Amino acid sequence: MGIFSRTRDIIAANVTDLLDRAEDPAKMIRMIILEMEETLVEVRASAARTIADQKEMRRQIGKLEQVQASWVEKAELALSKGREDLAKAALVEKQKAADLAEQLNEEIGALDESLRASEADIAKLQAKLREARARQNSIVTRLESANNRARMREIYAGPKIDEAFSRFELLERRVDYAEGRAEAAGLGAVKSLEEEIAELRSAEKVEAELAALKAKAASREG
Repeated sequence: MGIFSRTRDIIAANVTDLLDRAEDPAKMIRMIILEMEETLVEVRASAARTIADQKEMRRQIGKLEQVQASWVEKAELALSKGREDLAKAALVEKQKAADLAEQLNEEIGALDESLRASEADIAKLQAKLREARARQNSIVTRLESANNRARMREIYAGPKIDEAFSRFELLERRVDYAEGRAEAAGLGAVKSLEEEIAELRSAEKVEAELAALKAKAASREG
């Protein structure tokens, strides 16, 4: 069963209100658009049939006008031959054709009104359909955004992040251990002869610089 009963229901429908009441707005908007599209096709098909009927009626009116002209010619011929009775009968037939043509013209007028109403309905349906499609795009965008946010929350709060940080911590511990091993390797190591001599030379330079500073200070005091 459709959401709308017919064209007038769609035109009067409040799409926002329908979506607000829907448990699944995305599904509801798809149904609304589908029904609007189907109704628009039906209204256009009805308008096309109306136009075709009008064309057919106009062709019939054209034929009836030819029939009327033919009966007038026959009436004139009968009068010229002194047959007033035949002329009168011909005019009666001519009037029948005229009455039928007038009836068809009235029907064309009624179909014109129906066609104008269909045209207005088509314009309103198209406007409603544009509105519904705009709402659908909005809903799809919001759903995608919500899903993306939910996925990001799962990523940040989920076990994968915890696992990644655990790996980082393990790597840091491995680096700390490697650095500790390097530092420990130098503890208690026996110095080479060159290293000891280099230290003596460095100590001599420090002692010499210290003696120079003392002498400079003493000269200032004296």
